[in-house]
Amino acid sequence: MNILFCGDSNAEDGILIAILSLLKNSGSNELHIYILTMYTQSFKKKYRPFSKHAADYLKSLVVKQNPQSTLKLMDCTGLFVREPLIANMSTHFTPYAMLRLYADEIPQLPDKILYLDADVIIRRDLTGLYQQDLVDTEFIGVLDYWGRFFFHNLHEHKVFDYVNSGVLLLNLQEIRKTKLFVKIRHLLQNRTVPMPDQSALNRLAKKKKLAPRRYNEQYKLQPDTVIQHFTTSFRFWPYFHTLTVKPWQVDRVHSILKLHEYDDILTQYLELKNNLVQDKD
Repeated sequence: MNILFCGDSNAEDGILIAILSLLKNSGSNELHIYILTMYTQSFKKKYRPFSKHAADYLKSLVVKQNPQSTLKLMDCTGLFVREPLIANMSTHFTPYAMLRLYADEIPQLPDKILYLDADVIIRRDLTGLYQQDLVDTEFIGVLDYWGRFFFHNLHEHKVFDYVNSGVLLLNLQEIRKTKLFVKIRHLLQNRTVPMPDQSALNRLAKKKKLAPRRYNEQYKLQPDTVIQHFTTSFRFWPYFHTLTVKPWQVDRVHSILKLHEYDDILTQYLELKNNLVQDKD
C-alpha cells in the first residue's frame, strides 16, 4: 500500500500519530510511505521543512513492523520555486497544504497512492478503500461534510459532489493524462481561491468518484468509521462557533471531544514524540 503525506516541521506530530494508527491497522502488510516537504516562506511567515531526523525515526517504526516497508522524505523545493502558487501564498493555509498538487511531477511516486492529511487517525484496515478500481478515474474521495451543503457543480446539476481533499486515492497516471494538477496549479498561480487546493480540485476534476463517509469522517466518530479526520467544524450549542481539535492535542481530545477511542495510540504518541526532535547536545 502506497501512502502520501505532505508537511513542514509542524506536521511531524500529526504524521507520527497517523503512522502509529496505520501500523496498528495494517498488520504485517507492506507499506510504502512518502512525505513531501520543502524549504520556503510565505509573505508573512517562515517555515521549517519536515526534518530528516523525524523522517528517519518514522522509517524505523515502519521497517520494524515489516522490513520490506519503506519511508521516503522528498524535497519538493525545486518544483515549488519553479511553479509557485503565488496568488494563494498569503492565505491562512500553509503552502505545504498545496504540495500534493505537485505529485504528478514526481516520477518516483507510484501511480496509485493514498494521500492523507496530517490530522487523521486510521481506525480500521484501509484495504477496502485502497483496492477500489481507478480505471478512467483521477481520484476517489469523500464528500466534504460541510462543503457539500454550500458547493456543488451547477453545470452538471449534482447536488452533492464537493469532495474533501484530506483523504484522496490518487491515480497519478490518469492525472498526468488529463493534466488535472497542471490546470489546478495554473489556476492557483493566477487567482486567489478560498480553501485553495480543495476548491480548485473540485472545480476542475472531471473524473472523480465518491467513497462512503466512513473513509473520511469529518464530524463525529461513527460505528463504521475507518478514517477519522479532525477538521475544523461548526457547533451550534450553546452558541454558534467553530471548533478545532487536533489529534496531538490529547487533553483537548479528551476534555472537549470526550473521545477515548484512540487512547492506546495517543499514549504511544506521547511516549514517542520526543524521538522526533534531534538531541542538540
